[in-house]
Amino acid sequence: MLSTTRITLAALPMAALALGLSGCDSPAEEQVEEQAEAIDESYEAQADVVESLAEGAPEQEQEAAEQRADELRERGENIKDHLEEAADEEL
Repeated sequence: MLSTTRITLAALPMAALALGLSGCDSPAEEQVEEQAEAIDESYEAQADVVESLAEGAPEQEQEAAEQRADELRERGENIKDHLEEAADEEL
């Protein structure tokens, strides 16, 4: 029983290392995720500009600008999600 315990204890650090490494992203995957985040932030900034330009405009124009801004934010989020999923699957 003592030798089994020693083998088990010796295997624990290796198992922990293997589990830790399985959760790490490759450098390529990290780069894709950073680019995906930058793209999403760029769409967010565009949406903010659209809303800012509509401030003080008639209500109908403001509502149209808000809708356009929401579409931009959604598009950015969709692109980010797609790139991150592709990186997870392929890298």
